[in-house]
Amino acid sequence: MAISDMRRQYSMGTLTEKDLSEHPVSLFKQWLDEAIEASIPDPTAMTVATVDASGQPSQRIVLLKDVSEQGFTFFTNLGSRKAQELSDNPRVSLHFPWFFMERQVRICGTAHKLSLKQNADYFFSRPKDSQLAAYASRQSQPVKTRELLMTQFSQLKAKFADKQLPVPDFWGGFLIVPHQIEFWQGGEHRLHDRFEYNLQADGNWTTARLMP
Repeated sequence: MAISDMRRQYSMGTLTEKDLSEHPVSLFKQWLDEAIEASIPDPTAMTVATVDASGQPSQRIVLLKDVSEQGFTFFTNLGSRKAQELSDNPRVSLHFPWFFMERQVRICGTAHKLSLKQNADYFFSRPKDSQLAAYASRQSQPVKTRELLMTQFSQLKAKFADKQLPVPDFWGGFLIVPHQIEFWQGGEHRLHDRFEYNLQADGNWTTARLMP
């Protein structure tokens, strides 16, 4: 079958005005809870899109680690490509691809670094091997072989077998403060339901139904 011939109907649900909440994060949390309850793979996985100094966009998948009305939080190596690009241009887009539920959420916002305390609190909540991995990997930098990476990991594991690792100064979190959030629910005949929230100067959110 040709790729151009691959298609299906979207008929799992609808999204109407009565389903909307006053604050978009309330609806987001509802959808996230439903994705978790549905046991879809990696319900907290999201695409983070950044732009470098030349205007070239980059995308990668990271895991959401917290959500509140203030925004969406994830953690990364601060020397990584995404962290460097966010330092130069804090404008960012997130995307949650809940395709198994015929849903997706798109978020536009601004990245803000978390405090040292917030970084430490989360770092020490991670499994020890995940902490070690943060030290072993200079994220986004070239490495000749996987064996070199694993050797570095093993050496660190032996060194800190009975000791607590210090909080790395090259690792931390970002809070993405949103100003626009779109909810997409697949619909029959490609007539999808789309609602866009936009933050106003007075702190309130407005909503608009978008054409599919």
